[in-house]
Amino acid sequence: MLLIKLATKSLLNRKASALLTLFTIAISVMLLMSIERVRVDAKSSFSNTISGTDLIVGARTGDIQLLLSSVFRIGHANNGVSWKSYQYISEQRGVKWAIPMSLGDSHKGLAVLGTNKDYFEHYRFAKKQPLSFSQGHEFNHLFEVVLGAEVANTLGYQLGDEVVIAHGMGNTSFHNHDDNPFKVVGILNPTGTPVDKTLHIPLAAIDAIHGSHAHQHEAAQADANDHDHDHDHDHDHDQHDDVDLVGTPKQITAFLLGFDSPLYTLQVRRNINQYKDEALLAIMPGVTLRELWEMLSIVEKILLLFSIVVVLISLLGMLTSLLSSLNQRRRELAILRSVGARPWHIFTLISVESLLITGLGCIVGIALFYALMLLGADYLQSHAGISLNIALLSSYELMLLAAIMVAGFIVGLIPATRAYFYSLADGMSIKI
Repeated sequence: MLLIKLATKSLLNRKASALLTLFTIAISVMLLMSIERVRVDAKSSFSNTISGTDLIVGARTGDIQLLLSSVFRIGHANNGVSWKSYQYISEQRGVKWAIPMSLGDSHKGLAVLGTNKDYFEHYRFAKKQPLSFSQGHEFNHLFEVVLGAEVANTLGYQLGDEVVIAHGMGNTSFHNHDDNPFKVVGILNPTGTPVDKTLHIPLAAIDAIHGSHAHQHEAAQADANDHDHDHDHDHDHDQHDDVDLVGTPKQITAFLLGFDSPLYTLQVRRNINQYKDEALLAIMPGVTLRELWEMLSIVEKILLLFSIVVVLISLLGMLTSLLSSLNQRRRELAILRSVGARPWHIFTLISVESLLITGLGCIVGIALFYALMLLGADYLQSHAGISLNIALLSSYELMLLAAIMVAGFIVGLIPATRAYFYSLADGMSIKI
């Protein structure tokens, strides 16, 4: 305890350099912890983007390309799936539900998804959490749109506003469908997935705004506008309204399938991949997500290596600080020797100083880490879809901290050893 007290007073006597070293270690610890937490939570968020979907079916392409284009809205599908193939596959034995998806349009750089009402009923994210509405309801008529949470927040849309869809994905729009504006009837709750950045419209509206079967859809719209908007429609009317909202498009981008049993999933997947009428590909999203993350593992390793290098640099900074101060402290060490301190006391004193700096640096670094997580959680959620888990340190993170403490102790042995020999060289060794 005496040595700890001496080490503390010695560091306070050199508080400027000690604080600088401590702050450097704290920043490196914060960086290491942040990178590790974001890495783990990003992986979890990717995995949580789609849940409860057994198969994703699209035109034959790469597994990851199909996943990115249909679920993450990244890239474009080169070809589509014919409506005839969709109907045939969705009627196969064991298929519990099917969700058609048509992409290719946008609104101010945000993806527009044509689908049916089954999307709101069966689509799941995270741990099989359903979509829910913060305002309004699902679309019931042709020219109605349901907005993702970020679309509404970013663009400031409210229920009843009109939205104009443009042909073309991303910020490149080839034609605005000004003659067919969509009325906002629903806004979804945040999910932390690409759903938040998507505008959802009826599948039949895709053909309507592109001029296909225009007269049929205009008639359907006029008929729909005459209906009562109450929720107590009879069953036959609901079926008729759903047919109007789906229509008969020539092709769709992809579709999602849910099955009654995993056995049906494997069987239907094999049949789809061997489908003779059309070149189709069926992927299991969970498996493909793991493949995607394996591809990105090199990025994980680079980030981890980068943070480790920063920690090592901060520890080397501590080593430099302690070594540079030794010459200035020879008088202090000589006084300690003159009052009875042994060389191993000097050795222990310098080692304790390095441990104190490293330990305090870790504590401050953890505090900065949690502050950064609290400040950056909303930003990462809204801009990157990464849901940060602001919880206690995991066992792996505690192991990293322990490794830093051990590294700090080892680094501190170098100036401690030098101080030990300084005390001997000053001619104050006590003979027994």
